[in-house]
Amino acid sequence: MSEEVIQQIVEQPKEDGERRSKKPGIKPKRRVCSFCMNKVTYIDYKDVNRLRKYLSEKGKIISRRQTGLCATHQRELTNAVKRARNMSLI
Repeated sequence: MSEEVIQQIVEQPKEDGERRSKKPGIKPKRRVCSFCMNKVTYIDYKDVNRLRKYLSEKGKIISRRQTGLCATHQRELTNAVKRARNMSLI
């Protein structure tokens, strides 16, 4: 193949179903745990407004990857949501 053909293949725009390669050297911004930033020691199951931020519209707990919570606070949040559901607060 000639160099011109190779350049055309490389420069073709990707279709909707294909992923594009990430640019080298650019790292995505890492999310910081909001509970760690605010130095929250205990996640209260009675604080329904705060818990609702971490629930989907269907009432499922949103994953750690999407919320940016650390593992410790994600576990505490899960327990708080389950307690609030059991007490019929959510």
